[in-house]
Amino acid sequence: METYSIHTTIRDWAEDDRPREKMMLKGRQSMSDAELLAILIGSGTKNDSAVDLAKEILHRAHDNLTELSKMNLNDLVAVRGIGKARATIILAALELSRRRNESCALERDKIKTSRDAYEIFKSILGDQPYEEFWIILLNKANKVLKRCNISEGGISGTVVDPKKIFKISLDHHASSIILGHNHPSGVVTPSEADQRITKKIREAGAMLEVMVLDHLIIGENGYYSFADDGAM
Repeated sequence: METYSIHTTIRDWAEDDRPREKMMLKGRQSMSDAELLAILIGSGTKNDSAVDLAKEILHRAHDNLTELSKMNLNDLVAVRGIGKARATIILAALELSRRRNESCALERDKIKTSRDAYEIFKSILGDQPYEEFWIILLNKANKVLKRCNISEGGISGTVVDPKKIFKISLDHHASSIILGHNHPSGVVTPSEADQRITKKIREAGAMLEVMVLDHLIIGENGYYSFADDGAM
C-alpha cells in the first residue's frame, strides 16, 4: 500500500500557532526566533512554510543571532525559497537592530570606565566579519566628541596610520582618545602587533599632548582593555 505525506501550510495551523496571529494574541515575547524571522519572510514556498525557511536560515547561522547578524545577501539567498526581496527585508531588520544598539551606546556620552568605551565600540564592531580600527575622540570632561573609522582590513588584521589618527584628533580639538579594534576570531588577547601599535600611538600622543587613555580589543563575547591590564 502506498503512503502519502500531507504538506500543511501555515494557513492550516491553529490560529494561535501562526506567527502573526500568535504575536497579536500573545505578544512578541512569546515568539521563538524562528517565528519572528518567519514574519519577516512573509510566506513560504510550495514545499516549506515561512517558519521552515526561518529555521533553515537559523540553522546556517548555528542558531546564534550574532552569527545571523553577520550574514550577507549572498548567504541568505543561498537558502532555497529566500530571494533577494526577502533577503533585503531580513538585512534591513538586522541593520535597524544594530543602529538601535548604537543609539543606546551613544546615550552614555561620557566615558568613565573601559566598559563605557566597550559599549560604544561593540555597537560598531561587535558583528563585523573583518577587522576594523576606530577611535573615540573625547574633550577635557571625557565626553564623546566623535567616533571615527581609521581603517578596514581583512580577517586577520588592518593597517593603522598614526598620522591619520592625530590629524583627526587635532582637527576636532580632542583632549584625549580611546583606540579600539575588533578580532573577528573572538579571541581578545593582544598580539605583538597590537602591543607595538599601541605603544607607538601612545608615544605620539604624548608628544602632541593628546592623551591615549586606552586601547580596547573587541571580541564577540567580551573585550580586552590595555588600561585595565596596566599596559598603557
